[in-house]
Amino acid sequence: MSAVSADPLRRIAELPGVDEAVQETRSIVDRLLGHRVLRRRSSDISMQAALRGAHASATLAGADVPIEQVRTGEGQDPRVRGSLRVSGELGSLVETWPKAPRQVLARLHVLAAADAVPTDSLGRPRMDGEPAEDPLGIGAPPSAAEASARLDALGQIVSTRSQTPALVVGAIVHGELMALRPFGWGDGIIARSAERMTLIERGLDPKSLVPTELGHQELEAEYGPALHGYLSGTAEGVGGWVAYCARAVASGARDSLAACEALKRG
Repeated sequence: MSAVSADPLRRIAELPGVDEAVQETRSIVDRLLGHRVLRRRSSDISMQAALRGAHASATLAGADVPIEQVRTGEGQDPRVRGSLRVSGELGSLVETWPKAPRQVLARLHVLAAADAVPTDSLGRPRMDGEPAEDPLGIGAPPSAAEASARLDALGQIVSTRSQTPALVVGAIVHGELMALRPFGWGDGIIARSAERMTLIERGLDPKSLVPTELGHQELEAEYGPALHGYLSGTAEGVGGWVAYCARAVASGARDSLAACEALKRG
């Protein structure tokens, strides 16, 4: 049974360990948002977070390109180019995300996969028999029909306003998209971007200062095992996944805090 079912968010937020992880991460993000450097240099931190997050997400998807080359635009892997395009357009998609989530996901795939798949496959969900990349080794994805049904359920979650913490919603968005791999190529880039977009849209990170993708890279050894726990559908596994995602967000926030401190020192 999918972790996304009737009224899942309240139950997931109440799982053991989730509230503690959410509150700790919220505290770190609030410290970042209150940093005095942001009064004048918010755009610099946001741009750095976008670049570092895009590079991290591409690396997790299998790219092997130093971040220095990403900055200069030299010799980029298709995953890096795709991640940069996604990162560059993310802000313009935030408002549409809760209104038309499947439309936004299709656009993210167009951006992520433009250099990697045929034009007629861009933005189109995979069909049965079409391959799906599996960089985290989680096994075969659901059928195309099951993936479509679960995407509809996920869309309902994205579109529904609730009191559930943004970190919980973002983790479920990320976990479901990783489980479904709806397009077959670039799904990890899309999933990590959708998590970040959810945190922006729901007010945790309104200025897009937190490179959540970098947090997942820094906790890469935990990423696959935590996702396996989510896929198990057990309370322990789902709760562990949400707590892991919260730690990844906290790690990204600490990176931006360090950047703020560096700017303060001049």
